Amino acid sequence: MKRASGNLLTLCLLVAAIASSFIWLQLDLSALLTADGRSQMYDYAAAFFPPDTSPAWLLKLWRGALETLAISAIGTLLAALFGAVLSLLAAGRMGAAARALCRLLLNALRSVPELVWAALMVLAAGLGPFAGTLALALHTTGVLGRLFAEALENTPSAPAQALRDAGAGRVAAFIYGTLPGVLPQWLSYTLYRWENNIRMAAVLGFVGAGGLGQMLHVTLSLFQQSKAASVIMAMLAMVLLVDALSGWVRARLG
Repeated sequence: MKRASGNLLTLCLLVAAIASSFIWLQLDLSALLTADGRSQMYDYAAAFFPPDTSPAWLLKLWRGALETLAISAIGTLLAALFGAVLSLLAAGRMGAAARALCRLLLNALRSVPELVWAALMVLAAGLGPFAGTLALALHTTGVLGRLFAEALENTPSAPAQALRDAGAGRVAAFIYGTLPGVLPQWLSYTLYRWENNIRMAAVLGFVGAGGLGQMLHVTLSLFQQSKAASVIMAMLAMVLLVDALSGWVRARLG
């Protein structure tokens, strides 16, 4: 009985919070149901069809897709390399003080969203794909560094300890005793983050970080809805293809 009352109270609080949010934000959903609102939504959606499939525009889309793919791939690769190095510190391999400082750094890197990093990097490095690559690398380093560290903490220490007892150094014991146990998990994490970065790289262009996102921002700003529709379709196709490829590779690793 008490549990049912508690659930009912929680539901009432959620409903009250949602209603208060609508009132505070002054959202008027009834405007969507008026004849004028429906007509405007239909006209705007109809302007996206048919998508622009002219050869010149498709060539630009191809180049933009390759740029987006390159931004995500290089950003993820840099993040995996730096995350692997920082994970050694975050896992406590270099002492408790280094562990605390490194975890603080990783938390700071991943707590800042990619779009915020991109806006900062555009100011620091200028417009273009370099800013997008740096933004993805910084945020993903925080994510992968934490995941890699947790994988290191959970891996058995017996193989590495056996090598140390046999006279191997710390580096050799890590490479031959610890790394083989965590490498498949590290690769799986990296591929999964690459999937996410593909989607994010397509969005970072809205702040001037290059790729398909920048093309979408420009076409929408110029009210070129047919071209924007083809950009959106190219984004969807690229994300679906990379998701399928990454899922297949992760299944093989598992």
